[in-house]
Amino acid sequence: MQMSLSHLAARIALASFTSIVLAGCDSRSSDINTAPPSVPDGSPAVVTPSGDLAGATTLGGPLADLGGGDLARFTDGQTAFQEVEEVDDGLGPVFNEASCGTCHNAPLGGTTGRLETRFGRSVRGVFDPLTNLGGSLIQDHAIGRVTTDTSNVVFFPEHVPRRANVRAGRLTTPLFGLGLVDAVPDATLLDLAAREARNSPATAGTPSMTTEIATGATRVGRFGWKSQNPTLHQFAGDAYLNEMGITNPEFPTENCPQGNCAALAHNPVPTLNDDGEDVTKFADFMSLLGPPPRGPRSSVTELGGRVFGTIGCADCHTPSLSTGDSPVPALSHKTFQPFSDFLLHDMGSLGDGIVQGTATARQMRTAPLWGLSARPAFLHDGRARTPQAAILFHDGQGAQARRRYLGLRDSERRALLSFLASL
Repeated sequence: MQMSLSHLAARIALASFTSIVLAGCDSRSSDINTAPPSVPDGSPAVVTPSGDLAGATTLGGPLADLGGGDLARFTDGQTAFQEVEEVDDGLGPVFNEASCGTCHNAPLGGTTGRLETRFGRSVRGVFDPLTNLGGSLIQDHAIGRVTTDTSNVVFFPEHVPRRANVRAGRLTTPLFGLGLVDAVPDATLLDLAAREARNSPATAGTPSMTTEIATGATRVGRFGWKSQNPTLHQFAGDAYLNEMGITNPEFPTENCPQGNCAALAHNPVPTLNDDGEDVTKFADFMSLLGPPPRGPRSSVTELGGRVFGTIGCADCHTPSLSTGDSPVPALSHKTFQPFSDFLLHDMGSLGDGIVQGTATARQMRTAPLWGLSARPAFLHDGRARTPQAAILFHDGQGAQARRRYLGLRDSERRALLSFLASL
């Protein structure tokens, strides 16, 4: 039987009242908007929060209100982002692309829909990334023939070995607004996880606890499909090594082609490929890249925002977060709307089967929804070509929201999709 929005709103009213009562027992303030505020008709809505909202310019442009020095850093970072690496720069021996911009230029900083491959072997629930066979990430390009005075060797692209029984696609992720995500304090995400466990335990997320290489500290991961990196700088260094084969101070060890470390004896640039300068410039570009601006809004998208909150989408796709202190004024103490809690959730059959860091085979990071209309495909492996298809693939902790979506009236469903298209 279909349930109308008004019926769902009535059911949520009691929960909203309970949340208010519980909140009164907690004297600590929070930067987190975990539930949509109410609107005059009593239904929950997802609205633009009040306060100092982080500014967006055009899609692919820098943060609004950058000072001259920060704007220059953005421009320098964009140059490094778009630079095409050569073998003499340390590219390879195996890699995925020769430039960051190759996968993130539709539009600038977005995603082209480039699909990469992860693999491994799972036996009775124990996952082996098959590192000795080149896992778990495939590098599907190689530098080819290398000839020296003493050797003549050919480097080939990697392939999924027969021993693997787990294979997963990973879409390259958009980079919009990631400086804001980087500036969210760990304590905010930990508090958000605790509040989810308290208020909506069936859909509560788990923080991905990772090591910050630069300091050795345990931090909350937030970047990557498994939230495997805690900072943008580490995310950049990881990409330089694993996507382009460029070693750098935080990732100084070359990938062994198909797991054959002996082949590295023929690596044409065996020394450290980047002293950290280009990695830092790439991190600067991402840090200062603006969030995606919202599209046109109407009474239909406002209704869709209420539906979004009512059926439980906002339980994981947290509408707004706030940053802490930052040396960049445009990032300091700003409220922004990523529609993600950046936590790990058990997605059941929608999990990719890959164990990475503290993330299990079934866990995935909540994908941010901002900039949704600029993406060519959805979900971690691009299997969904429309937002509706992505909703219908939800499983595990997302299954209840999927069932509620199916129970909506056609007009409510259209309104929700219009709301998503406006993000």
